[in-house]
Amino acid sequence: MQKMVNTTREVKSRRVPTGDVKIIPKGEFVTITQDLGGNYTVTWQGNMLRIDGTDADALGRKPTELSFEAPSDGQINEQQVWDALETVYDPEIPINLLSLGLIYKVDIDQAAKTVRIDMTLTAPGCGMGPVLVGDVEYRVGMVPNVEEVKVELVFDPPWSREMMSEEAQLEAGVFF
Repeated sequence: MQKMVNTTREVKSRRVPTGDVKIIPKGEFVTITQDLGGNYTVTWQGNMLRIDGTDADALGRKPTELSFEAPSDGQINEQQVWDALETVYDPEIPINLLSLGLIYKVDIDQAAKTVRIDMTLTAPGCGMGPVLVGDVEYRVGMVPNVEEVKVELVFDPPWSREMMSEEAQLEAGVFF
C-alpha cells in the first residue's frame, strides 16, 4: 500500500528503528508504506519514519483523537495513563501493547509529575523497541499533568504469548 502524499503541515516523526525525532517540513513528498494500528510508516529523503496517528492530518488523513479531561485536583489520573497505553499498537501486529501483555508496571510520581513504565518487547532483539518506547512516551505524555514519561525496557520475566489477552490471542491467531 504505497501512496505518495504531500505534507500539509510540519510534522514530528521518529526514525525507524532508532526512534530519533525528525521534523518533516510542510510541503514535502512522503511515501506512506504502512498504515497499521493508527500510526503511519513513511519514507522521506531515504529514511523510514513513523508518524503518530494523532498527526495524521499532516498526511491528509483523519487523525486519531486522543483527549483527556484534566482532573480538577491537578493530579495525574492513573486510568487516563492506562487508557493512553491502550492506544499504542505494535507496529507489526496491529494489537495494542496492553492486550499483548507488554506493559509490566506503571508508577506515577504525583509530586514530580512523572510516569514510569516498565515494558517489554515480544522478542529481546526486536528492532522496533526504540520506536515503541517513543510511541509510549508520546501518547502517555498527552495525559493531563504528565510532565515526564520514563520508559524502561525490561526482559524479566521474558514475554510469552500466554501474557496476551484471550482477545489478542484470537486476533493474532495463536489461541489454542
